[in-house]
Amino acid sequence: MFEVVYDDERFEADAPRAFVEDILRFLEKRFSVAGSFSLTFVDDEEIRRLNKEYRQKDEPTDILTFAMDDGEAFPVVPDMDEEDRVLGDVFISIDAMRRNADSFEVSEREELARLLVHGVLHLLGQDHATNDFKTEPMLVLQEKILVELGPFRC
Repeated sequence: MFEVVYDDERFEADAPRAFVEDILRFLEKRFSVAGSFSLTFVDDEEIRRLNKEYRQKDEPTDILTFAMDDGEAFPVVPDMDEEDRVLGDVFISIDAMRRNADSFEVSEREELARLLVHGVLHLLGQDHATNDFKTEPMLVLQEKILVELGPFRC
């Protein structure tokens, strides 16, 4: 279960709700995701603020994922239903998504799909030490999933 939020309603033109929800439903099924998370689309100014506040990096980034299992261990609640489990929050900068698409010479929809996959993988405990798409296991998996998405990529 997920919630999609737009910091500015104009962001929905770049990240159409139906497209985003289709990708997220695919990922939930692909990984048997048990739990809920939020996805918020923001601009560079907001993601920079979050990056500075939570990661002490005073710069915008394309995506921030705050997984509930990051950092200190969270207490396990006995008999908690899987659907009540909160996985965390993902923030995607629409501005950075556009820049990435230009830089990587892909469509904005493809880059959006890549960021959605990336965020969900982080929520599920995946991580990467480098940004090497050829050798970094999480990023190799990310690109494999993009191929699986096939028709969603525009």
